[in-house]
Amino acid sequence: MKLMEPGSELDGFTIDGCVHSGGMAHIYRVHYTHGARDPGFPMVMKIPRMTAGDGAENIVSFEVEHRILQLVTGPHVPRFVAAGDLENVPYLVMEYVQGATLQQWVDAPLRPDLDELTRLGGAVAMAAHSLHQQDTVHLDLKPANVLIRPDGSAVLLDFGLSCHAHYPDLLAEQLRKAVGSPAWIAPEQVVGVRGDPRSDIFAIGVMLYQLATGELPFGAPETVGGLRQRLWMDPTPPRRLQPQLPPWLQEVIMRCLEPEAAKRYPSAAHLAFDLRHPEQVIVTERGLRTKGTSLGTHLKRWLKAAGMHYQPSPLPTRQIEEVPIVMVALPHQDTTDATFYSLRQAVARALGTRPGARLACVTVIAAGQTSASSDATSETSVHRRYLTQMRQWAQPLGLMGHQISCHVLEAGDVAHALVQYAAGNQVSVIVMGAATHGLKMQRLVATVPIKVAMEAPCTVILVKQALPFQLLDAP
Repeated sequence: MKLMEPGSELDGFTIDGCVHSGGMAHIYRVHYTHGARDPGFPMVMKIPRMTAGDGAENIVSFEVEHRILQLVTGPHVPRFVAAGDLENVPYLVMEYVQGATLQQWVDAPLRPDLDELTRLGGAVAMAAHSLHQQDTVHLDLKPANVLIRPDGSAVLLDFGLSCHAHYPDLLAEQLRKAVGSPAWIAPEQVVGVRGDPRSDIFAIGVMLYQLATGELPFGAPETVGGLRQRLWMDPTPPRRLQPQLPPWLQEVIMRCLEPEAAKRYPSAAHLAFDLRHPEQVIVTERGLRTKGTSLGTHLKRWLKAAGMHYQPSPLPTRQIEEVPIVMVALPHQDTTDATFYSLRQAVARALGTRPGARLACVTVIAAGQTSASSDATSETSVHRRYLTQMRQWAQPLGLMGHQISCHVLEAGDVAHALVQYAAGNQVSVIVMGAATHGLKMQRLVATVPIKVAMEAPCTVILVKQALPFQLLDAP
């Protein structure tokens, strides 16, 4: 379809001008011809290219995006307004989101510094996690499809290749080939497996690699053979290209880019957690490597990939539930061994036998407590003491296969600090004592646990002291 001129009208919308003209679609700023139905936000109209030379995937992608935009909600996706059908003029009208695409950071002459890179990566991971929580996998994440709002949050665009677990996958049914952008497509997508949220994690890893080094980890292959190489090959370690990069960042990037999905981050929330708390990242040989993977390792992977039978992906929400981020709020004063024991038992039950789960131990101290300390009890030493106490508390759990991190927060409002931490880190379960930090139940005054239970964005488990200790204390 040829470009529409400003002032043209279509189904009650007036075209204001073209803001993007790509290989798959034209995008126009629009407004209602009669402003009575103004939605309260600016709008764009996306009209797919459907000329004789365009492939069938353009039509299928339009149908997919039409469906997905009506199903997903939240701050990380544009709001859906209206759509036209294929028989007349196909179009999608949605919210026009202010911001800059991640491609602008990629194209900039200077690479983002470490803080900006991790902030961008964390924002994209949080947006992807929000999508996965709605049983949707994007499957075409790349810099051009990520918009960064002025407040730093990310909005995902272009859902034409996406997959929703509760609806038929039109692309899988109608196109018998790998579908995606070659530079960012995950190994399992190359062999036709769609719907695994860890495919989006792979794509985020490609973008992080690109932002950190200025290079694409696997180039831009144009053949099936070139695409298949990522089933067994690792990219050049980022620190070989940019020696100043910290090992923890290479650890994060290379974990995202693992050929086998099971070896990547189990959820985008776990990836966002590491990007926001780099001091908690456990650096392995993967993060220290500066030489490429050996030929022998590649050969073993090649043989394994040749005989591998890929299984359909589980529901994204079910996969997320299997790898929760569990937070335990540990009091640092006015507590007993019975409370610590009871919290430890509750945490063990919450983590269960799920090896991909993460435990975040958190304690909140009074704001200004460290700044008012003398040199002998400086901020660093105070934090270190509490961190040591939390690690000692967690040691008897023997959490093999789980990642454990410890955090000291300073705040005047304990409940608010715990809720904010849980919301900012996509915590699935909060475990805490029924009364913490010495607060007692009073009339008309909610305790910290009650406030947390009322305001938390996730499940809260309130723990009472275990019976054995009560018996020991009895006369």
